[in-house]
Amino acid sequence: MFKGSFTALITPFTESGINEAGFQSFVDWQIGEGVDGIVPVGTTGESPTLSWDEHKRVTELSVEVAKGRVPVIAGAGSNSTAEAVDFARHAHAVGADAILVVTPYYNKPTQEGLYQHFKAVAGAADIPLLIYNIPGRSVVDMSVETMARLARIPNVVGVKDATNDLARPSAIRDLIGPDFCQLSGEDATAAGYLAQGGHGCISVTSNVAPRLCAAMHNAWWAGDLKTFAEIRDKLAPLHRALFLESSPAPVKYAADLIGKAPSRVRLPLVGIGDDTKAAVRSALEIAGILS
Repeated sequence: MFKGSFTALITPFTESGINEAGFQSFVDWQIGEGVDGIVPVGTTGESPTLSWDEHKRVTELSVEVAKGRVPVIAGAGSNSTAEAVDFARHAHAVGADAILVVTPYYNKPTQEGLYQHFKAVAGAADIPLLIYNIPGRSVVDMSVETMARLARIPNVVGVKDATNDLARPSAIRDLIGPDFCQLSGEDATAAGYLAQGGHGCISVTSNVAPRLCAAMHNAWWAGDLKTFAEIRDKLAPLHRALFLESSPAPVKYAADLIGKAPSRVRLPLVGIGDDTKAAVRSALEIAGILS
């Protein structure tokens, strides 16, 4: 079972490629701050603009620096089933602990198409698979019934739920059971997601607030609701600010402000505007991350 705070890692860039040393230093810092796991090459890692070779290299770099200290859930999704299969096999071969597979975007598959896609990827490599359900970016929403059908496949172990639907965790628990891992994909509702039966969060905010995010989850599981609520409220402005413009541009700016990674993003993303910069800076100050 994956539980707690997982960082949806940004990918730091140079003018010509990936800043490999900077990325590994960033991941090492994340682990030292107490995160429960890392998730490279997802949406926050700008996977749509990485080449196949870059995608695979980021996974390799993550496994190398983690060294088994925390789980690595490698992004392995695509709107091409064959490409997702290739990423899954690679992640398994280099030692990732699990894969995160997004619902195919743009194609708009039916529920049967979703089932067949995930069945093919799950069958391609003996590695735990988490479904990444994010209708806001992929246009399709996997139904709870389709998810339950996929959960009968032994290595389909959970979901990253970015539906922002707080009724969904309890519905999944009712239909699939409490052992099916449910990780929120929405920072702003992660606290409510835990209360509804979730197990953790794959977090954008954790890129710049890894210790606080991990502490909030630890407080929840320890039953320390006072501390949980205090951290929840401290992080709330940051959750909002980091999504004022297309992610990960705001969180990359925040990472630059705290000296952890450059703010460079790849087109079609661009740097954030001045109003968003001011909001991000203020939110970091409220959270006690930037003085």
